[in-house]
Amino acid sequence: MANEPTRVLLDESQIPRNWYNILPDLPKPPPPPLHPATLQPIGPDDLLPLFPADLIAQEVTRDRHVPIPEDVLDVYRLWRPTPLIRARRLEKSLSTPARIYYKYEGGSPSGSHKPNTAVPQAYYNARQGVRRLTTETGAGQWGSALAFACAQYGLACEIWMVRASYDQKPYRRTLMRTYGGTVHPSPSAVTTTGSRILAEDPGCPGSLGIAISEAVEVAGGHDDTRYALGSVLNHVLMHQTVIGEEALEQLAMLGETPDLIIGCAGGGSNFAGLVFPFLREKLAGRMGPVLRAVEPAACPSLTRGVYAYDYGDSAGFTPLLKMHTLGHTFVPDPIHAGGLRYHGMAPLLSHIYELGMVEAVAKNQSECFKAGLRFARTEGIVPAPEPTHALAETIAEALRCAETGEPKVIVTAVCGHGHFDLPAYEGHLAGHLEDVPLPQERIDTALAQLPAV
Repeated sequence: MANEPTRVLLDESQIPRNWYNILPDLPKPPPPPLHPATLQPIGPDDLLPLFPADLIAQEVTRDRHVPIPEDVLDVYRLWRPTPLIRARRLEKSLSTPARIYYKYEGGSPSGSHKPNTAVPQAYYNARQGVRRLTTETGAGQWGSALAFACAQYGLACEIWMVRASYDQKPYRRTLMRTYGGTVHPSPSAVTTTGSRILAEDPGCPGSLGIAISEAVEVAGGHDDTRYALGSVLNHVLMHQTVIGEEALEQLAMLGETPDLIIGCAGGGSNFAGLVFPFLREKLAGRMGPVLRAVEPAACPSLTRGVYAYDYGDSAGFTPLLKMHTLGHTFVPDPIHAGGLRYHGMAPLLSHIYELGMVEAVAKNQSECFKAGLRFARTEGIVPAPEPTHALAETIAEALRCAETGEPKVIVTAVCGHGHFDLPAYEGHLAGHLEDVPLPQERIDTALAQLPAV
């Protein structure tokens, strides 16, 4: 045991050369996005006002592997490959026979997994001659990642940050500005959408759905501008599979086969990026891990939402997506895991959940912050509030193993560090963070406004 490595490192030459597209390996394809006016499947031309042709092609491709451009790999080398770490001190504190491994994505320039897709999105837009990207961000991980990526390719970056997070995480917006981005609190007076919402509710805490509407509104009104999304869409999930592909190779180097893979899920990019390569191996009969998503109890789209066609944004600018949703008008309580406060789940991940290939549980933020503290005090890394959801379930599972004696191999992803989230930890340490119940009536009210399909 003493000679077994704690950190499994790969060489730069072992960075994946392809993104993995899970669509060809599924038993049936997911329902297509629909045009909101005609209710017919959208075509590539419908997406051209928002995305460059290369990303649209990746969104619909049936190719199992999509080559990563050399210019993207060159930027990836700033932080990839990322380590797989054995959480020995956490295991010891839990007195568990389980072996816990975590893929650490917090070493990227912006401190999370988000540059894995921000860099290629900026690259393809720049190659098409786009001059500016607009986007939304919750906790600020995606906004700072896209601002960084735009700086690599000479693009301007304009970001709408959910108001609750804008106020809670001032240094995240400072980081975006450091990379050259322009940041607005959302809802903002800059857009028609934001102005309307502020007129109705001046104290609105915002939501990712509202911020998406604002970013899409601005992108759609300028020929030199396109929109970039940090989660939800197929090409975004595909870009994140570099996480799982590396983890597969690292576990193989140890001779380990996972029994359980746990990831936090809001829009779905982190969870999909970790588990899709393992799901490929499971579908091929080469391993059989349980795949478990963990979402916030304050925004539980998988565990309490419905599987239905809905808008990806609050104002109804986007195509209709078949996904697990709480309703596009649902505004979550301002929990500190801002990156998980999205009303829907990625359509591809929702489809896979409907097929019974993954599980889902929901956690309150108090349990998650307790897990974050335990992880920080044993492993030394302060995790962002988002991955504390996965860590809370990892700890719960490891304690079950302590009771049963099962030596399970548990794999999770710490998808970002929490250095910009210390005020949230301070609130937890001071006893100020509360778990606010989510009444079913709030969900029902939002679901009543689902589009008729």
